[in-house]
Amino acid sequence: MNFHAVKAIYRTEMARMMRTVVQSIVAPVLSTSLYFVIFGAAIGSRITEIDGVSYGAFIVPGLIMLSIMTECISNSSFAIYFPKFTGTIFEILSAPISFVEVVLGYVGAAATKSVIIGLIILGTASFFVDLHIAHPFIMLLFLVLISVSFSLFGFILGVWADGWEKLSIVPILVIMPLTFLGGTFYSISMLPPAWQTISMFNPVVYLISGFRWAFYENSDVAIEVSLAMVCGFLLICLYIVHWIFKSGYKLRA
Repeated sequence: MNFHAVKAIYRTEMARMMRTVVQSIVAPVLSTSLYFVIFGAAIGSRITEIDGVSYGAFIVPGLIMLSIMTECISNSSFAIYFPKFTGTIFEILSAPISFVEVVLGYVGAAATKSVIIGLIILGTASFFVDLHIAHPFIMLLFLVLISVSFSLFGFILGVWADGWEKLSIVPILVIMPLTFLGGTFYSISMLPPAWQTISMFNPVVYLISGFRWAFYENSDVAIEVSLAMVCGFLLICLYIVHWIFKSGYKLRA
């Protein structure tokens, strides 16, 4: 394992975050704060509690998931697409480093950024609502696993995209709707039976549900099922990344 290569890629990507701190950190935290103000104050005044939890506190896990999934995909997809766009990807591919080290550098940096943003949003949320985390270790486990999984997914998206517009297609047209329909602002149990069944086909439901369980010990899906879904998604992304480097898909052309 060439740790110097991993460190070089990782530090380069982390330095980019520090150069664009307003876009990387301030913007997602500010947008999430607006969600708290709008949904927590406007809707929270009409919906006092869900499953024994105040509405403002109930939406915190969902909002954190919404932010970190968006940031993971954005950071990792741009990180690998930009070298493709400029042609510097060939310098990385010709260097004496393996694909594992390349992925560790890019994905590790994207996941680190997302975890930092998630923790900052969690701290920001404490100013708006009274938070209680029943299982801090499980919460951190979900935060890290989901950050790594969606950073890998973003890496795959960055390799697949052959234009700047394609980088935004999946986050805007797929991830965002699935997140809003995945129980970010409500419990699946509040829906009619038919829509509850349909919601179970939304993979984001399992991510938000498991993360919410770590806070309040109530969820729409069993915690074991949520954890299995996250691990399954992680393994699928790892396999696809392995195949990309093994086949050279859109990297060596």
